[in-house]
Amino acid sequence: METKKKISSCEECKMRKLTERKPNSFWAKVWRWHTKWCPGWKSYQKELNNL
Repeated sequence: METKKKISSCEECKMRKLTERKPNSFWAKVWRWHTKWCPGWKSYQKELNNL
């Protein structure tokens, strides 16, 4: 039986992708502020560290 890896919403986030393309934009600043307190982002970072 195959187990499917759950994709974190952060991995597919349009705002995160925009931030990667345009790191000095207004939305990139909002994204960075958001990641300071977002529990989803923190769990996504833990997932990446465990790979």
